[in-house]
Amino acid sequence: MRFSVATNFQPDLLPALEGYPVAELFGKLPADSVGGGRASFMLAPLSKAQFRAHVQDAAGRGIGFNYLINPACLDNREYTRKGQAGLERLLDFVEGCGVTSVTVSLPFLLPIIKKRHPRLKVRVGVYARVDCVAKARFWEEMGADCITLESIALNRDFAMLQSIRQAVNLELQLIANSNCLIFCPLSGQHMVNLSHASQQGHASRGFMIDYCALKCSAAKLADPSHYLRSEFIRPEDISAYTDLGFHSFKILERGAPTDVLVSRVRAYAQGRFEGNLLDLIQPYGYKTGSRPGESLMSFKRFARFFFRPFTIRQSGLMRLKQLAEKRGLVAGLDWDPIYIDNRLLDGFLDGMREIDCRRTDCSQCGYCARWTREAVRVDEGYRQELLQLYQETFHDMNSGALWGITGRRGA
Repeated sequence: MRFSVATNFQPDLLPALEGYPVAELFGKLPADSVGGGRASFMLAPLSKAQFRAHVQDAAGRGIGFNYLINPACLDNREYTRKGQAGLERLLDFVEGCGVTSVTVSLPFLLPIIKKRHPRLKVRVGVYARVDCVAKARFWEEMGADCITLESIALNRDFAMLQSIRQAVNLELQLIANSNCLIFCPLSGQHMVNLSHASQQGHASRGFMIDYCALKCSAAKLADPSHYLRSEFIRPEDISAYTDLGFHSFKILERGAPTDVLVSRVRAYAQGRFEGNLLDLIQPYGYKTGSRPGESLMSFKRFARFFFRPFTIRQSGLMRLKQLAEKRGLVAGLDWDPIYIDNRLLDGFLDGMREIDCRRTDCSQCGYCARWTREAVRVDEGYRQELLQLYQETFHDMNSGALWGITGRRGA
């Protein structure tokens, strides 16, 4: 197996990964001219000098670096002289740092990089939504070196995975530990929102309300079977994918602390995990105040990204902040309000292989719901408190109160 592991750019990460089959790290600057798959406020501050040092440290340990040029939308900047100049400066910079590959999601970018920077390998990211043979063949014929397949639709579709693996010869990669809603109807909007929230010079200036993540979390709390109706691959089930010819796996999440990232790598390397499955699959955001001197930086970051008195009502923003703090399982809680017992999921994937989820009504099937009753525990007080906050938050958005706008009722 080969792992592509998210980097948090902390100096203790690379030494802690020694001995594991880590082929590359992936990440990027918090903001650049193209943007990417995470909003700037979700990532720790990082200078270009720190980035260069981290890439070179990885290279010295025999580990490559994959820079993400993976927005779902470039705001049509790619067709302008200014946009092209910014892209070229970025490519010059990352190649000069020793980056070995870049990830793209837009077909327009792949031949540009191949033509101008032939030393760089070009990987196709999950935002390209490669979920069938025709799309995989398209990218292979374009000259891609690797494709990360669309996990939301494919990680449980073994027939399609096998068909794609047999149809193309390039490297195929699977995301191991994501936890999105199955066939998520929010994913397209989410990809575009995140892309613009990390683009330098965009009109939003990094501001973003993560509506899609809020809707996703609310849906899971309202119906906890959504936690299992997802695309995660348990460490114990990796062999089901290697048997099909998949040997490259991507391990998330870029905002996670080093001990969490290493525990995830260890679990997938060993093929076994004891404990709360959320520790492997839960998304992480950048958490301020965890290192000396960050309290002032925390205020500066809040002001930079969220102090928008002419964009949004600040009182409404405080409710969003309260909700974010309540739903964050990395906020220092000494208990798990949501617990998925990984050991109780032994055998879960075997039954999933017999179900065509794309053509099945989950409410009629009930398979994941039955396993949820056995393996998932949710503190009811926490659940009700969060659902109330979600209800109030969505009311503020839908009514216009969050922006101080009064709409016509019933219009």
